[in-house]
Amino acid sequence: MPVFIASLNSGSNGNCYYVGNEREAVLVDAGISCRETEKRMTRLGLSMKLVKAIFISHEHSDHIRGLAVLAKKYRLPVYITDGTVHHCGDIPKELCCTLKSYLPVQIGNLEIIAFPKHHDAVEPHSFMISNGDTKIGVFTDIGAPCEHLIRHFGQCHAAFLEANYDEDMLEQGRYPFYLKRRIRSGKGHLSNKQALDMFIEHKSPYMTHLLLAHLSKDNNNPELAQQLFAQHSGDTHVSVASRDEESAVYCIDPSPVVLTELNAVNQITGQFQFVLS
Repeated sequence: MPVFIASLNSGSNGNCYYVGNEREAVLVDAGISCRETEKRMTRLGLSMKLVKAIFISHEHSDHIRGLAVLAKKYRLPVYITDGTVHHCGDIPKELCCTLKSYLPVQIGNLEIIAFPKHHDAVEPHSFMISNGDTKIGVFTDIGAPCEHLIRHFGQCHAAFLEANYDEDMLEQGRYPFYLKRRIRSGKGHLSNKQALDMFIEHKSPYMTHLLLAHLSKDNNNPELAQQLFAQHSGDTHVSVASRDEESAVYCIDPSPVVLTELNAVNQITGQFQFVLS
């Protein structure tokens, strides 16, 4: 069964990622408004009716800004750690589900596993989302690669991977020293080079798609990041998740995707903006 993934927004102005099959889907983070989430999903042919839950990586505002309204409107369970929920505003208690490291959550045919990461938040987590044998990783806001990240990245058929800053642009840029130090610290963000090293050294031989995520507006450049990875992408389709608009919907299927299968999916879920290469 194929998996469909899309970035609805990615950056310090808001993060929201869609992962689903033809029956159910989840959102990872809700950092843009409910209205903007709906608009972007509609443009992609994605339906909120398929979204069955929201998973929250940590409490920073660019990951939770639209959470309360979205969860209330659609009565969506919110999977969130006990430490994180106290920083996330007005979420009805009945919608909050406790998220624990390495305790699988089953949403239909999707299995979601959260694992800890290095970031300056209360209880930050990354996510591995599986649909049968197909595995999708959501790995952003990471200060440094750890054994958890390396192990899971190496299993992915597709992933959202942070490439936040170019080291020279950050060093020469306008940010004050304390902020530069925070970004470069082991609990800040991954640089282009760190992300590229992860990709070269640890990607699975069957990874078909990589979306570079959470690029800095001031300390990175989409073309720069894209060019850096293009030299090493091989058979993996590498794209940049925009901080201003939604990506295309990418179809992740380890088996060959034939036209009849795509047509069947379209009849169920609507006309996606498919990108298969």
